[in-house]
Amino acid sequence: MPPRATGRDLWAALGAAGLIARMYPDGRVERGVVPERLALVLAVAGERFGFGSTMSLCVQAATTLPLLATGTGTGPCADALREALAGRAVTALAATDTTAGSDLASLRTEARIEDDHVVLDGAKRWINNATSADHLLVLARHRPGPHFTHFTWFLVPAGTPGVTVRPADTALFDGSGTGHVDLAGVRLARSQVVGRVGRGFPAFIRHIGPERLAGALWSVDLCRTALDTTLRWLTGRPHGTGTLWDLDSVRQLFAESLVQVQQLRALCDRLRDRVVHGHDAAAAASLKAAAGTTVNRVLETCGQLQGAHGFSRGGIQELRAQAAVFAISGGATEVVRSIVADSAQAELDRLRLTTAPDGAP
Repeated sequence: MPPRATGRDLWAALGAAGLIARMYPDGRVERGVVPERLALVLAVAGERFGFGSTMSLCVQAATTLPLLATGTGTGPCADALREALAGRAVTALAATDTTAGSDLASLRTEARIEDDHVVLDGAKRWINNATSADHLLVLARHRPGPHFTHFTWFLVPAGTPGVTVRPADTALFDGSGTGHVDLAGVRLARSQVVGRVGRGFPAFIRHIGPERLAGALWSVDLCRTALDTTLRWLTGRPHGTGTLWDLDSVRQLFAESLVQVQQLRALCDRLRDRVVHGHDAAAAASLKAAAGTTVNRVLETCGQLQGAHGFSRGGIQELRAQAAVFAISGGATEVVRSIVADSAQAELDRLRLTTAPDGAP
């Protein structure tokens, strides 16, 4: 495939090769994505294709398809899931609203649920895959107030009357299909309710953890690749009688970033079971906060070390601008830190040393 292949192109190729279904344990999508399998797909795709195209794979595989699988075994949800697994259709997760993206409890998109139909009104902003989607998985409130039982998911065909999609005004994220969605009197059949009414948040929380773990693992590989590229640049760039790599100040900066990436990888390993099997929100939030901070710091250092070379087309500075999304999308760093703070005492207790290396008290 050409280097400028879009996210939809990549999704189609993965589906045709049977690789989308293989991201789930025994192909059972309802059990959630295996984060390491998704992270490997992201890492391999990221080496050959643009950041935006690669980014478009993450949310769809980690969160959108498992949410679709919470629907009934027949009907529109089942059909959309089958087409998505085969790579023949793209489904965009339309959660972030006109309100602050991380504050889903305050979203304004509303659903009026009647006996035989549903009507949606509202707007979604900065939606990945929006302009290339066949379907939109829309989170809307069916009751006023922030209670977690007041929100439900709805499957909306992109061509439904009242749906307007437009590209986001940005020069970044080529191939991701990022855009904005307006919903004006969108009428749906009751069969397009995804899962049980009022179970939107619990279902979302169950699958956002593996997405955050996969994203953290991908960020490790992204930083590793950036550091590897930077190291080759430094060791080949003449300076005095040697190269830039011979300067101790350069080596110190590089080593600091390398340690930060090693710390993030160790954190992924340490928290994996809590995220995947325990559905632990604090553990997932810790990974999200650490990934966003690490990516920003490491790519900033790589940009500084590469100097003017980093501003080349497709260079580290372009990647740095796009990778800043790790600290924003799917929960801003400040928001997920608050989740960690809510479990501060429990997290401190987990850090307590209770046994010696030989297992003795």
